Amino acid sequence: MQKLIAELMRLYLPADAPPPDVLAAHLLGQHSVPVSLTGSDGLARAMMIPFRKAKGTDGDAHWLRLCDVANTLQETLGLPAPAVSISGGDAYYLWLSLATPVAAERAQTFLERLRDAHFPEIELAPDAVRAPVALPPCLHPRTGKWAAFIHPGMGASFADEPGLDMQPPPLGQAAFLEGLESIGEEQFERILQALEAAHESKPVAAPAVAAAPAPFEPQPAPGLLLKDATLEDIVRHLHAMNIEPTFRHVIAPRGGA
Repeated sequence: MQKLIAELMRLYLPADAPPPDVLAAHLLGQHSVPVSLTGSDGLARAMMIPFRKAKGTDGDAHWLRLCDVANTLQETLGLPAPAVSISGGDAYYLWLSLATPVAAERAQTFLERLRDAHFPEIELAPDAVRAPVALPPCLHPRTGKWAAFIHPGMGASFADEPGLDMQPPPLGQAAFLEGLESIGEEQFERILQALEAAHESKPVAAPAVAAAPAPFEPQPAPGLLLKDATLEDIVRHLHAMNIEPTFRHVIAPRGGA
């Protein structure tokens, strides 16, 4: 549990986040503690982008949209790979971490300009950066299922039910986060300026990036796209991190009886 809390503090939580014992109780499902990604000093450490399943629809359109956005943010802007989580209810989330906290108003503008440029159909609350969030892993109060960080290749299997029946192991959750990086201060400012200029319809060159990033996969198999991961790829990746996977779904062979 200490490792998981340390990773959450490294990536997402402000300095005045709830103390470790309170966070531990939340992460163990003992009681729910809504946590803001913005501290009492008004500085934001992270941003969360929701991808909710449209009411009355089936299928994985919201998952495929997340894949498209995650790939675009990395390929176009050079952002570090975000974490992916399931909500325990009806949504997926992307989590963007900031290496240096910024004023919540600037973080909100950054998030909205990203939305305007790359996922305009997604609704964002005007206080999305300040509003408390259900920090994974935790129990969803309505469904009783677990919200959790996931390996990106596992996302499609939760398209109809984005939650776990059992509590995810804390060490496994920490393993999904420990290889992730934060958006640097200079990179944040450069991208924000470019997005603002584009929003005002001024011609602007694309932000310079050091190198073209790999497709969205925090620790990918060579050439593997997020939505193309096989069950064998996922199991191999989890075993490499000393995680023994369990799956809720039985995958029937195609064309089988």
